[in-house]
Amino acid sequence: MTPAFRSIAWLSGLLVLSSAVVVSASEEAQLQIEKLKQNILSRSPQTRVNKVDHERLTARRIDIVDENGVVRLTLAAPTPAPIVDGIQYKRTFPVSGIVMYDMNGNERGGIGVADIDGSAALLAQDHVNSDAIGWRVGPDGSVKFLINQRPAIQREPALGNAIAPAMRTVTRVEMSVAADGTPSIGLADKEDRTRLRLTVTEAGHGAIEFLDANGKVVETFAPEAQRAAARP
Repeated sequence: MTPAFRSIAWLSGLLVLSSAVVVSASEEAQLQIEKLKQNILSRSPQTRVNKVDHERLTARRIDIVDENGVVRLTLAAPTPAPIVDGIQYKRTFPVSGIVMYDMNGNERGGIGVADIDGSAALLAQDHVNSDAIGWRVGPDGSVKFLINQRPAIQREPALGNAIAPAMRTVTRVEMSVAADGTPSIGLADKEDRTRLRLTVTEAGHGAIEFLDANGKVVETFAPEAQRAAARP
């Protein structure tokens, strides 16, 4: 954790008192900004390299291989296209970062930053034919963690009887914080339809929502909110 992030964590709970007078929210915010300024190392950090120097290794791609010569980890910008059962397929969008491979050279996960508008930070671990779990930090500020059911493994004669990448993946558990800060944990059925959701309402009340197959909330269990509504 960098000093700047440690400062943010500490400052988030800071109460400034002076002569028994509580500092206003605007004054506290200004103090936080000033503290952040003190931790700035540079407003124009180096983000590009023009040539190799003696203190840095510069490369577009670095492969780590095992004792059999199989590539087991790749650090690259962008990363190579994914390999499933010995066949390489196009990646949905370019990603720069680290890719991990099994003993046969098939992609089994990675971590990186996607080259899309606003960029997105990603982390994934894979089944042999699809994504298994994944983190995504979206450019809009949303955060998601997905747990997927492994699709049935199918070997395709047209691919030399190789395992075919799944055309559809079912997310059974999704934990998220939306761009507006709303948290939720959703449980889905085998058709990838969320049927139960744990969340916190805008008013700050905990709630469990039950949804039908069309995604409509059919019942909500929110004791605190119900008690508040019943008060005269």
